[in-house]
Amino acid sequence: MKSDPYTRFKNDELILRDYLAADRTVLANERTLLSYARTAMAFAAAGAALIHFFDSAFVEVMGWVLIALAIWTLAVGAQRYHRMRQRLAKLMDKAATKDVP
Repeated sequence: MKSDPYTRFKNDELILRDYLAADRTVLANERTLLSYARTAMAFAAAGAALIHFFDSAFVEVMGWVLIALAIWTLAVGAQRYHRMRQRLAKLMDKAATKDVP
């Protein structure tokens, strides 16, 4: 899998629309990170509620599993966010070397 989706285009083939699409991608990337964070918070809250309000050992284990899942979800979201941010930074560096109309 290529790390830069724009490598098949020459710098002079990219137009303003392409760079605006990159800006929309930046915003979508941030929304996706927030979505991962929201999901992780829901898992953590559900896990904490299970641990706090139920006395069953099985339910307590499920609560801890949900908390671990929350941490994993947040870590995956952060990793994907940073990977995409690096790819977009590389694209913007390319754009800086070219005069965008």
